[in-house]
Amino acid sequence: MNVIFMGTPVYAQKILQTLIQMKDIDVVAVYTQPDKPVGRKKVMTPPAVKITALDYNIPVAQPSRLRDEEVIKDILKIACDYIIVAAYGQILPREILDHAPCINLHASILPQYRGASPIQQTLLHGDKETGVTAMLMEEGLDTGDILKIEKISVEPDEMLVSLFEKLTNIAAALTIDVLENFDALTPIKQDDTQASYCKKITKADGEIKLDHAVEIYNKYRAFTPWPGIYLPSGLKLKDIKIDNSDTPHEKCGEILEKDKESIVIACKVGSLRIYKVQPQSKKEMDILSYINGKRLEIEDIIS
Repeated sequence: MNVIFMGTPVYAQKILQTLIQMKDIDVVAVYTQPDKPVGRKKVMTPPAVKITALDYNIPVAQPSRLRDEEVIKDILKIACDYIIVAAYGQILPREILDHAPCINLHASILPQYRGASPIQQTLLHGDKETGVTAMLMEEGLDTGDILKIEKISVEPDEMLVSLFEKLTNIAAALTIDVLENFDALTPIKQDDTQASYCKKITKADGEIKLDHAVEIYNKYRAFTPWPGIYLPSGLKLKDIKIDNSDTPHEKCGEILEKDKESIVIACKVGSLRIYKVQPQSKKEMDILSYINGKRLEIEDIIS
């Protein structure tokens, strides 16, 4: 079967690699987002999907607007049986949706967490279960009929990197499963009354107040390695655990105790054990070096 693939980040790259490895699947074209400047030096960097496609001599297109008339015409000229979409970053216009069955692999149990950051939302909300949904696309944002869902449990201390990897592997396998069994699947409409939406994560989302230890820890899980979590002062909390989840405190940021490798600080509700921090514009360091440099002791405030 001939497949057009649309995707951008590493999540999509793994799916593309899996498709390429299948003997009965021919990826005839790849669509991905334009190269973007990365890092302080703003080096123009191709998306992960583009790199893989070029490695296998697959034609790559990077339109800034998929809805442009010429872009649509070019896609409609490509004969294909399916269009596979994974974290592409653009909504497909009706003309493309009508060209072939368009199957999206979304990293949540739809209709929960429609939108740009479903994996982070799973961790932010402390969910015990998540998964990948294969759905038939329509013009709405992740609103199409569900073809199949694969679910997994989420560990209490699961971090973004590990959960991302698990869901990426599930999405790759699910893609092949759905393509091979497409005619036997019965699409199921989503219950829009149960829908929730999530936005793209920004650097500002990483700023925290020392309110609830559990919520802070979930942000740490969801926002490591980027954007990280940091206090209003700019101090990044690089390695933390929950010390207590429900004891109230009057002085947020108060150092409650310390040992040879960590300290415990008070939150409005609960407390956090901190091992490493990174002051603004400085390198990461162990917490004891930080508080010694600041001459902080038990009962002093970290802010």
